[in-house]
Amino acid sequence: MASRHTDQRTAIRAHRDVHEPTRARWRARHAFYHAEDTRALRFVIPEGASVLAVGCGDGATLAAVKPARGLGIDPSPTAVDAARAAYPHLEFRAVDFERDEIPAGTDEKFDFILLPDTIGWIEDIETVLGRLHAHCHPDTRIVLSYHSPLWEPALRVAQNAGLKAPMPPSNWLGMRDLAALLDLAGFEVIRREWRTLSPLRLLGFGALVNRLLAPLPIVRGLCLRHYLVARSRQIAHPAPRSASVIVPARNERGNIEDAVRRLPQFCKRVEIVFVEGHSKDGTLEEMRRVQAAYPDRDIKILVQDGKGKGDAVRKGFAAATGDVLMILDADLTVPPEQMPKFFRQIAEGRGEFVNGTRLVYPMEDRAMRALNWIANHGFSIVFSWLLNQRFTDTLCGTKVLRKSHYERIAANRLYFGDFDPFGDYDLIFGAVKLNLKVVEVPIRYLARTYGETQISRFRHGWLLLRMVVFAWRKLKAY
Repeated sequence: MASRHTDQRTAIRAHRDVHEPTRARWRARHAFYHAEDTRALRFVIPEGASVLAVGCGDGATLAAVKPARGLGIDPSPTAVDAARAAYPHLEFRAVDFERDEIPAGTDEKFDFILLPDTIGWIEDIETVLGRLHAHCHPDTRIVLSYHSPLWEPALRVAQNAGLKAPMPPSNWLGMRDLAALLDLAGFEVIRREWRTLSPLRLLGFGALVNRLLAPLPIVRGLCLRHYLVARSRQIAHPAPRSASVIVPARNERGNIEDAVRRLPQFCKRVEIVFVEGHSKDGTLEEMRRVQAAYPDRDIKILVQDGKGKGDAVRKGFAAATGDVLMILDADLTVPPEQMPKFFRQIAEGRGEFVNGTRLVYPMEDRAMRALNWIANHGFSIVFSWLLNQRFTDTLCGTKVLRKSHYERIAANRLYFGDFDPFGDYDLIFGAVKLNLKVVEVPIRYLARTYGETQISRFRHGWLLLRMVVFAWRKLKAY
């Protein structure tokens, strides 16, 4: 006698085989809803990636993200036949991934593994998720898209009224449940997104609702669509063997030697890259003196072409040769002795983008003016919401990531453009767009011992407000 488990799988497959021929009609009928779903997925999955779609159905969702290499698998032969006919440039296979390895007969690795509503009809979700590790490289991202359980009654009513495609017996799981299942299967959730407050066009108002209202705090919890992005905890990058510490400096002559003297040799090769910003106090000459005085240290000196810290960081990163890229502000308010902590987060795989934070530990007297402290706390709350990542201090100068990840940020910089004179947000926004795992390292923030701050509270405060609007437009209202 067949088990209840086998009977349930058989019933789900039978349902999908029967209703698969009508899927294209339903998709056309609800074109606005599917366009909104595609928009969200294409924000997470860039065009030209390699994508494995598990539970691909008729292949429309896989085709919509425009992969350079796309493989769709589905247990329904009817669905696979329809997908092959509609999208001959992609590959589709009939695979019962609840019983067989994914996909049968290959150990190919993918940039993204997409489960488009598949979770709803998988019987043993943890087992299926566990099989995905075999097709992950260190930068692979798992993307789950699913309905919010809050919408189950409305969707049932719509189905019974003939306004929605019939659904098979489904798991109605919330975001916390999905995150827990990913954790059990050895994945770490990096990002959560809530989208589509209105699944209907509403004479054009549906798009406005989804762009302007859906991302708001509290309101976003009412959205129909949930998206989770995760990475494998079992597949790691090779341990880095070298690091490049970029030190942008303008009028910092009195701090140059201390930057070299106090920086530990925390890995096999530590390269120090000074980027001089047209100083008037002899900073460039001091860099050259220190370079000659410390022949045992690997020191490079560059002169900035443009102006602003962002320009200096980009020049330094372009010239750096280390596996890991690190920023150390020349004012030394972040102690150079703390840099090994940042490197360790990358080396041990806990983070892929490491951000320093000055706002956890008590800071030294006069290290930060009261108004700056208040503003930084306020902006940290706003940016944590905008980025769906915890950022307590976006303007801490110390930021660390692998060179390979920075190269991907630079290659995709066109999405955001050259917008950031600080350099901090160029890296933060780029890391979030690439779905990198962000961690923060608290540091003891010190007062300057030489020179004057180059931050203007009001001029740079206005720039920060512009960054909020920019982030809203690019990361929320896209």
